[in-house]
Amino acid sequence: MIFAKYVFLLLLFILVYVGFRALFELLIRQRKARFRLHYVKNATFSARLSTYLEKHSTIYKHIKDLLESVESKLSMQALVTISVIGLLAGLLAGALFFRSFKGAVIITTIGASLPYVLLRVKLVSVRLQTRLEFLPAVEVFYQAYMIDPHQNMKIALKYCLEENRIMYPIKPVFEQLYRHFMTQRDTEESLRLFSLTLGHNWADYFAGIMRVALTEGSYVGDSLKELITDMRKAQRFDQMERNRLLEIRIANFTPIGFLIMFMWINFKVNGDNAYLYYVLDPAGRNMILDALLLIFVSFLMGIYLSMRRM
Repeated sequence: MIFAKYVFLLLLFILVYVGFRALFELLIRQRKARFRLHYVKNATFSARLSTYLEKHSTIYKHIKDLLESVESKLSMQALVTISVIGLLAGLLAGALFFRSFKGAVIITTIGASLPYVLLRVKLVSVRLQTRLEFLPAVEVFYQAYMIDPHQNMKIALKYCLEENRIMYPIKPVFEQLYRHFMTQRDTEESLRLFSLTLGHNWADYFAGIMRVALTEGSYVGDSLKELITDMRKAQRFDQMERNRLLEIRIANFTPIGFLIMFMWINFKVNGDNAYLYYVLDPAGRNMILDALLLIFVSFLMGIYLSMRRM
C-alpha cells in the first residue's frame, strides 16, 4: 500500500504539471509568438535533445515517423507524457486492484504501450481506407504528368491537388507529400514517409519512380504507365487483401466486446455474487487479468498480421 501511495502521488504530480503547463502555455501564447525564430528554437535544450535522438535513436525516429505518417496532432513530448501517465496508472491499478506482481506488470505494460498501439491502429486504418484509392490517384497523376509540357513531377502533383482531381481519403497523403516537396524537405525522407503511410508495394514502386524523376530528371511516363497496367491486373487481388484486412480488424475487436458482454451479463444476473468473485476474490481477479492479457496479445497479433499483409 505504501508503494501504491507513492505511485499515486507521482501520477498526481505529473497530471498537475501537465495541466498547469497547458494553462501556462495558453496564457502566454501571444508572447511566445514573438520568440518563434529559428535560431531561438534551436537554442532550447528540448530542440537539441530531439535533434540528437533523431540522429542516434532508431526508436525515436520510428515513432516520429509514425506520428507524421498519420498526421497526428500529438508531439513526441506529448506521446511520451501520455505513455508515462499510462505506465503509472497501470502500476497503480495493478497494485491496488489485482494486488499481485503479475497484475502490476501486465497492467503497467498495457498502459505504457497503449499510445503506441493506438498509433499503429490509426496507421492500419489509414492504409485500409487508401488501399483501393491508390490506383485512381496514380491514373490522375499520370494524366497530369503527360499533359504538363515540362513533365515535372511537382507541377503535376500541384495540378492534381489544386484541381481536386485526387479525392479523399487518399488526398491528404498526396497533400503531405507535396508539402514536404515545397518546404525543401529531403526527397528521400519525403518519399519514405509517403511509402510508410500507404504501406504496400505499389506505393514503393511509385515512390521509386518519383525518386528517379526528381533526382535524375529522367522521363518516367512509360514507367508510370507500366505501373498502372500492373495495378489494374492485380486489382481483384488488392480487393481480396483489403477484405482479409477487414476480417482481421473485426477479429481484433471481437474479444473486447465478448468480455464486456460477459461481465455485463454476470453483473446483471447476480450483481452481488459477481462483485464477490470478480472484485474481492483473487481467483476472479486473476481470471480478468488473464483475459485482459490474452485480449492485448491478440490485439498485437492482429496489428502484426495487418502490417504483414500490406
